[in-house]
Amino acid sequence: MVNKNYCMSSYLAYRFIEDPEMDFEEGKKHAKDSVFNGGEKIPVHTAADIAGAYREAFEAKRDVNLGILLSGGMDSACLAAFMKPGSHAYTFRFLGGRFGDADMKRAKLYAEKYQLQLHYVDIDWSVVERNLPILMERKGAPVHSIEPQIMEGALQAKKDGVEMMVAADGSDLVFGGMDRMLSKDWSFDEWVRFYTFCDPAEVLNEPVDVSYLYERYRLPGNRIDYLRFIQEVFGYESSGSYCNAFICADMKYKPFYDPSGMVKMAEPLDLQRVRSGESKYLIRELFRMCYPEIPVPEKIPMPRPVDYYFKDWEGPTRPEFKKNLDMNKFTGNQKWQLWCLERFLNLMEPIQ
Repeated sequence: MVNKNYCMSSYLAYRFIEDPEMDFEEGKKHAKDSVFNGGEKIPVHTAADIAGAYREAFEAKRDVNLGILLSGGMDSACLAAFMKPGSHAYTFRFLGGRFGDADMKRAKLYAEKYQLQLHYVDIDWSVVERNLPILMERKGAPVHSIEPQIMEGALQAKKDGVEMMVAADGSDLVFGGMDRMLSKDWSFDEWVRFYTFCDPAEVLNEPVDVSYLYERYRLPGNRIDYLRFIQEVFGYESSGSYCNAFICADMKYKPFYDPSGMVKMAEPLDLQRVRSGESKYLIRELFRMCYPEIPVPEKIPMPRPVDYYFKDWEGPTRPEFKKNLDMNKFTGNQKWQLWCLERFLNLMEPIQ
C-alpha cells in the first residue's frame, strides 16, 4: 500500500519504515533486510566463551577472503583479534583526517598487533553524493547517515579482492552497549520522548501518528519493555542499515559477517554493572585478553561528521515540510534525516 505521509513519519521517528506493507511509491517495495535476529545463538558465560565462539566463527569462513571494518572501539578490535594474519582491515578517515583522529590511531594499533593490512577509507561529502542515490534506490526509502561510508568501505575492499566484510554490528545489542538506553528503567512517556529520532509533528505538514509501535511494548503502570524494544526495533533498524550498504557494494558474499551477533549472553544482562560504567563488561574483559597493553576504549559510535556537513544548511524547502523551521533546534543527525528525506522525495517526485 502506498502511503507517503506514513512512510515519511516512520522514517523520521524510527529511521526506517516500520510497516512492511507501506511504501513511498507504487511498484517500489522498501527493503526489509536484517541479519541480527536470524539463526540459533551460542550462549556465552565468560569472555573466554566469547573468544571460543569467535574463533569457531572465523574458522567456519577460513576459505573466504574476509575484510573487516575496524574502528578504534572495542567491538571490532575483539573481532580483529581472531582474523587470519594478512587479512584486510578498513578504517574510515574523515575530511582528510581532521575528524576522528584518535579513532584512527587506535585502529592502527589493533591492526599492527594482529598483522592485518590496514587501509584508510577517505570519507567526505563527495562520497555521500556518489553513493546515496544507489542506497536509496535499493532501499526504496531515505537512509541512515552511516550507509554511504559503509558502502564506500565495502567498495574499496572489493577492489582489494575481499569477498565478504566483517562488522561488529551486533555487539552493542548482545552485550549491553547501549549505555544511554540502558541507563534507567524508563517510564513509557520518557522512552517515547527519548527514542523518537525526529518528531514528525514538528517538521511535516501532514504527519501521521506512528506511536502504535511504542504501544506494543507498553507495560502496566506507565512502564515500557524497553529491553525488548531495543532488541526488536533498534536492532532491526541498525542491522538493516548495514545490510543495505553492503548489499549495494555487491560483494561476492552478502550482506556481511558478524560473529558478535551469533552469540547470546547465557545470564541476564547485569544492568547495575552497565549503569556503573561497565557497559559491555564481557567485551571489556575480552578486550583485555586480546590487548593487555592497550587501555580499554570507551564506547565510540561509528563517527560521521554530520554536524560539519550541515552546519550552514537552511533546512528543507519542499511543500511536505513546514516553512521556516529553526534549524538551530536540530542535531546534526536530525538534519541528516530531514535533508535525506527531502533528497529522496526529489528523486521520487521532482518538483517542476
